[in-house]
Amino acid sequence: MDGYLEIFLKAVIIFCACISIICFIRAVIGPTIPDRILAINMIGTQMIIIISVLTILLKETWLADVAAVYALLSFLGVVVLTKIYIGIYRKKHAELFGEEAEALCTHEKDNANEK
Repeated sequence: MDGYLEIFLKAVIIFCACISIICFIRAVIGPTIPDRILAINMIGTQMIIIISVLTILLKETWLADVAAVYALLSFLGVVVLTKIYIGIYRKKHAELFGEEAEALCTHEKDNANEK
């Protein structure tokens, strides 16, 4: 039974690596920024899965801690990228729609400052 489990876990690692490569291609090609952010998030998730499977396969419990830290950093990175994208999106639409969009952005900033 252990032999089958080891083969299965190795297959999972190879499958996750292949999906990560496909996501990397999506991150490079695009076509939009949200597609790229989603692909980066997916790569992070796949790496966490690979590290978790290696934890079981190698019987090294410290790798679980590495996976948890990597998950936190990956989440933080996606949040930062999303925040940057939202700022660029609002600025772009303020230029396109003029005063109405700019007034809306200013109103939202005022509401955020009050909280």
